[in-house]
Amino acid sequence: MTTDPLIRRAVAGDADAVATLADLAPTSRDPAVLVAAALSDPDWPALLDRARAVAVDRPDRQLVAVAAAALSGDLDRARLLAREHLAEHPDTLLVAFLAAGPDQEDPR
Repeated sequence: MTTDPLIRRAVAGDADAVATLADLAPTSRDPAVLVAAALSDPDWPALLDRARAVAVDRPDRQLVAVAAAALSGDLDRARLLAREHLAEHPDTLLVAFLAAGPDQEDPR
């Protein structure tokens, strides 16, 4: 199952998609699913720890780093890391969403 459409719906504010990601997170080994679920989970550090553990390639590790910076409130660092990531992977919606910062609509 590809999770890209689900993540796109969650980023757009679809509550059902956010709930589905939360349901998938406990057993997922997909860093993007874990990062997306972390956006609406108060225990986001644990989800990011799991995402970091399963991130095997550079783009996934960059995604986790951007998420960690954004969710911890270091938006300047998140944007800097996101620019680097998006230069090579411009279609990564989740990284662009995280870099947008607090002006974005909360997916919760």
